[in-house]
Amino acid sequence: MAARCKANDEREKCAANVDMVSKKYHNICMVCDFFYPNIGGVENHIFQLSQCLLERGHKVVIVTHSYGNRAGIRHMTNFLKVYYLPMKVFWLQSTMPTIYTTLPILRCIFIREQITLVHGHGTCSALCNDAILHANTLGIKTVFTEHSLFGFADLGAIVTNKFLEFTLTNVNHIICVSHTSRENTVLRGKVKPEMIFVIPNAVDASSFKPDPSKKQKDKITIVVMSRLVYRKGIDLLARILIKICKQYPDIYFIIGGDGPKKVLLEEICEAYKLYDQVRLLGPINHEDVLVQGDIFLNTSLTEAFCIAIIEAASCGLQIVSTNVGGVPEVLPDDMIYLAEPTVESLVDMIGKAIQDKNNGIAISPYECHDRVKNMYNWRNIAKRTEKVYNLTSVMPHSDIYERMERYLTRGPVAGLIFCFIALINCLLLWLLEWIRPQENIDIVPNYQRWKNINKKSKTSQIE
Repeated sequence: MAARCKANDEREKCAANVDMVSKKYHNICMVCDFFYPNIGGVENHIFQLSQCLLERGHKVVIVTHSYGNRAGIRHMTNFLKVYYLPMKVFWLQSTMPTIYTTLPILRCIFIREQITLVHGHGTCSALCNDAILHANTLGIKTVFTEHSLFGFADLGAIVTNKFLEFTLTNVNHIICVSHTSRENTVLRGKVKPEMIFVIPNAVDASSFKPDPSKKQKDKITIVVMSRLVYRKGIDLLARILIKICKQYPDIYFIIGGDGPKKVLLEEICEAYKLYDQVRLLGPINHEDVLVQGDIFLNTSLTEAFCIAIIEAASCGLQIVSTNVGGVPEVLPDDMIYLAEPTVESLVDMIGKAIQDKNNGIAISPYECHDRVKNMYNWRNIAKRTEKVYNLTSVMPHSDIYERMERYLTRGPVAGLIFCFIALINCLLLWLLEWIRPQENIDIVPNYQRWKNINKKSKTSQIE
């Protein structure tokens, strides 16, 4: 672990040296299928990082697919522009990986917004994979952030890893949210370890504060905030509900989130008559629920980081989690109860957390909040990400021949397929350039940059 941290620090020092030469502003396009109004860790990561990058003077736009009636261009806090593309969802909020159909609209956005760097998020986002391919074809620098862990044996993992391998072949730099995720990405994507930076998630501590007035005095509340899917351990959670509710009559569960496994939880509550002790909320803001809890439960079978853990710790909850993936890296040992991903082990750890609370030996909620506030800060994460952008911006551009050579190293069959896909993309780009030349696309004024310059000029006039 020490060696891995040292290597990461050396790369960040190198990036700092680039940063010290001149302050460089970037026009960044964040691309991912997962964004608000959908609720989740990736969505929160993209929004918070974008806000802090705007604060540091960069231009940031976000591209995602439409959510119901939310389509077209929307503006969020601090004039953060979001493009909700009219695309249909294929599976779990991810669009169909069509590759070429997204080229016309993404090319238009990249040119209109004068994008200099495309930052894609998540292997499972087809839109992210498409955007990185198109950015490479257009000669735009690319950065990719991996938020999850995947296996190697099942058919789904094999297909997903092949898509990742294709995407990462010509990406400039990679960011992972934990050291475990970094090692997983190196193996899955077959990339050099020195390409990858480890930059964790963070929490907005001002939004996640302990509030004893929101807690139930006569009950111990266990909160679960998660996507209700298999890899989040919802099958484990269903069996845990039965055992814990039977063993502890004063326990109350609040479960927030949505997904295909929600039906399973509803069936369990109906069959075992648990609705007096279990409340299913569906999609909801984390900060509204976490302050009501005493214990936070994470049952994930695989997890790269789990941002909900630090949000819960910031609200002063005791944390019980499965000991998987990058979870042991998130909090110190005295702030988390780690269990094996089995029903028996998790029930034992929940019982230990309840006993510690009843005996008054659990860490104070306000002490938890202060410790998390000092450990995780979005402004620090944005500063570290900016250094990766600066390193990326000074890298030489790769022409089509260099990109093809890299694809061919991926194997005799896969390499040829990758080359064919990239060549077709180049031909389509030339066709689009002939149909609608770049000079015929209107350029969007950079209001955010103008506002910062105007603010600085006013300050200098006052002085």
